[in-house]
Amino acid sequence: MPLSHFRQAPKLAAHLRNVVQPGPYPERLDALFSQQMARDALSEISQWPGYAPTPLRSLDKLAGALGLGEVLYKDESQRFDLGSFKALGGAYAVLRLLSDKLGVSTSELRAGAAHDAAAQITVTTATDGNHGRSVAWGARQAGCKCRIYVHKDVSENRAAAMTELGAELVRTTGTYDDSVRQCAAESAQNGWFVVSDTSYEGYLNVPRQVMAGYTALASEVMEQAEGPVTHIFLQAGVGGMAAAVAARYWMEHGAALPRIVIVESEYAACFLKSAKQGRAAKVRIRHETVMAGMSCGEVSVVAWEILRRTAGHFVTIADSTVAPAMRMLASGVAGGGEIEAGECSVAGPVALIAAACDQNLRESMQLDGESRVLLIGTEGATDRAIYDDLLKAV
Repeated sequence: MPLSHFRQAPKLAAHLRNVVQPGPYPERLDALFSQQMARDALSEISQWPGYAPTPLRSLDKLAGALGLGEVLYKDESQRFDLGSFKALGGAYAVLRLLSDKLGVSTSELRAGAAHDAAAQITVTTATDGNHGRSVAWGARQAGCKCRIYVHKDVSENRAAAMTELGAELVRTTGTYDDSVRQCAAESAQNGWFVVSDTSYEGYLNVPRQVMAGYTALASEVMEQAEGPVTHIFLQAGVGGMAAAVAARYWMEHGAALPRIVIVESEYAACFLKSAKQGRAAKVRIRHETVMAGMSCGEVSVVAWEILRRTAGHFVTIADSTVAPAMRMLASGVAGGGEIEAGECSVAGPVALIAAACDQNLRESMQLDGESRVLLIGTEGATDRAIYDDLLKAV
């Protein structure tokens, strides 16, 4: 029984229902985040050495236990051997940035064109780990320098994974959001190019390209799934991946967009606060969640413009639910085989179980025996020591 890994069925720490009427993908949003951007990203990424669509696993036993038609799990744990979906975004944005700056195509850049000029360029980013690793990998492909800012709580193993790709590492004090600000300030002073996965006023283009890279996983799911999904549970930090997937489905399905549920840590619920206030809002990070990639206090403005129009529910989960969900997937009892799911990967499964086991939420989200639910397994064991410790936790 899949739920036996939990002492009791998990409950959502908070829930907000949002009334959405998406209609066709609007021209105003297409000007901000276009269908052509998604097509271009998939065309480029599919040419990278080692590219292959990641598995779409059927969690059939979990679906049966919850009384749902189907639960699908997009497993990003082996994406380009970087261990997470982030491999798609940061690296793609680096290549697009240098392509624009040097006047060569991305394929020419990867082949070594403009090598000397590329070597004079420095790209930077702030990260909890996975995005920085992708930027470092992209910089190595492009032949440029890379400087990465990590806050005090980023693990040494995740930091080492970036330096192994040739990045210069800067350890900062404070939170992730503090490291973002330091990265931006020092880059402006030195003429470096920030490749951030979060957008803000005056800084939109590069984060849009990061998001365009993320749409590739949604495009893959559309090819892999046998028929349309009805619900998508999407974990959010700054919201780039969640918005990219929601936008890609909106582009494809228009008014028939699946129900979108945004999942956050109760310690970093910036989208929930934004939804309550009806505008992009910030939260102060007082406790670092174990879901490191979701420990973000500010929403990406591009992501907010998409998710406020598409997400029907904003929910938060407790850290105490993470380890049991990781063990559930690793054991294989949920179906789909034994799955290596990192901390952020289980946000969707936890929220789905909590909603399906609560009659009021189940009805509110219209979860039933006909529902076909998509979950995004965003990462594998990106820090093996943390992963192993969580599997052993009781």
